[in-house]
Amino acid sequence: MSPLISVDELRECLDDVLVLDARWQLGRIDGREQYRAGHIPGAVFVDIESELARHGAPHEGRHPLPEDAELAAAAKRWGLRDGVSVVVYDDARMLPSSRTWWALRRAGVPARVLDGGWQAWLSAGGEIETGEVVAGEGDVELAAPGDAGVIDTEAAARWPDTGVLLDARAPERYRGQSEPIDPVAGHIPGARNLPISRLLGDDGRFLPASDLAAAFDEAEAREGTAIAAYCGSGITAAQLALAGAIIGREVTVYPGSWSAWSNTPGRPVAVGD
Repeated sequence: MSPLISVDELRECLDDVLVLDARWQLGRIDGREQYRAGHIPGAVFVDIESELARHGAPHEGRHPLPEDAELAAAAKRWGLRDGVSVVVYDDARMLPSSRTWWALRRAGVPARVLDGGWQAWLSAGGEIETGEVVAGEGDVELAAPGDAGVIDTEAAARWPDTGVLLDARAPERYRGQSEPIDPVAGHIPGARNLPISRLLGDDGRFLPASDLAAAFDEAEAREGTAIAAYCGSGITAAQLALAGAIIGREVTVYPGSWSAWSNTPGRPVAVGD
């Protein structure tokens, strides 16, 4: 089954799934207000900053993963029940939805991302509900994935020796020509640049699977290769993992990403292509 779900598919199963509204953008604090102003009927708001990430030390990066127990508690707050699938959407080119999808997938929850997100729902004339949905306590028991599907800074340093490490940031950040957030510009030595923008169309949807596969191949992240990904703070890397899932390629994520690497003393930095 594809990790993406269309608006028409969601309409047909809306009463049988838990819909999560993951509206978030870096530096924006009005996601919940946007949700209250209008959302897919029955959708429960997810706070990316507090429920899909935690505050950590600088060397852990800006968006460390929540502890397994914290994610399990959040899932119950959302009203997730055992055996129920999840559909996630947002209004930011499916970026925060990817983080939510990836975190839940690691914990054994069947989750899918609404292709095109909130804009696709609106464009198709989808029904809108206002206010806030307060879900009853869920009974789901999430798996405790621990370190499954993730690597730390030490492992990221070694990864290019045996596999392909993808940097999902914009080319100018990868090359070290620009760094608007983190203390050092550049990339992890040996990493290859596959900007997430290369995989999305103007409408914010993923390109056809054949185009995704071609982009991965160009970055030498071919089928059968051990692939890992990082970005600025671990959010966009999860979207590379979603793109990989669309074409059947498993992508391990470095959650600390460049924000962790650049805040760890002594780590080497590469610039240019």
